[in-house]
Amino acid sequence: MNARRVVIASDHAGFELKQTLVAELQALGCDAVDLGPADTASVDYPDFADRLAEAIAQDAADTGVLVCGTGIGISIAANRHRHIRAGLAHDVTSARLMREHNDANVLVLGGRLIGPETARDCLKVFLQTSFEGGRHQRRVDKLSPPSGPRPA
Repeated sequence: MNARRVVIASDHAGFELKQTLVAELQALGCDAVDLGPADTASVDYPDFADRLAEAIAQDAADTGVLVCGTGIGISIAANRHRHIRAGLAHDVTSARLMREHNDANVLVLGGRLIGPETARDCLKVFLQTSFEGGRHQRRVDKLSPPSGPRPA
């Protein structure tokens, strides 16, 4: 796997799994940029989704990983940013398809819902899978239009 920079963040419920994934990213030869939190003290997941989105917007990385208890809340928060296409994975199939069909740039995992082995497998597949383009491109283009308000 080519060396690449990946930003990663969580909330308190995802902290332990985030730590596991930071180690996995490093083992894969990636530069893992941990955006927090630093411990399991209670925090608000939107703040960390915003940090990650800002890091990607500033070209600190083109790929990110987010973890909260279920993955749902932090996915919602991340996808409020126009340049983010965050997908929640529960298995390697969903991790692969979000890259192939949706060009997801952020992998989201639920720390209370999947174990560390499944999470590591999802991470590897997410990083190794390319966007298919083709018939999927026009749909992805509608997810992140270049300007103007998002459709209601």
